[in-house]
Amino acid sequence: MEKDPSIEDVRAAITKVMHPAIDLTLMDLGMIQNIALTGNNASLTMVIPFPGIPILSFLEKSLKESVKPLGIDLKIKIEHMNQEEIQNFLAMEKEAWKGL
Repeated sequence: MEKDPSIEDVRAAITKVMHPAIDLTLMDLGMIQNIALTGNNASLTMVIPFPGIPILSFLEKSLKESVKPLGIDLKIKIEHMNQEEIQNFLAMEKEAWKGL
């Protein structure tokens, strides 16, 4: 019998999700917060630097796909970064930009 996925399994899967235009993961960029797991339902908060980012649905789909092999249903709450988080994000973006 297979064991149920753990929060560590979920975190490991989500940690691999790359930003499509920046050569870093969403986790590296500080965009993922508050990962939680109850049974086969996981949730997280994805913080974004600006409203209306064009790749939002792509990022959400990538996160959901990352945990699908674990049999996890992922709910994503979207919030906006605070000023300090935006500054950190922009500094990392500048360093690791690869373009689309």
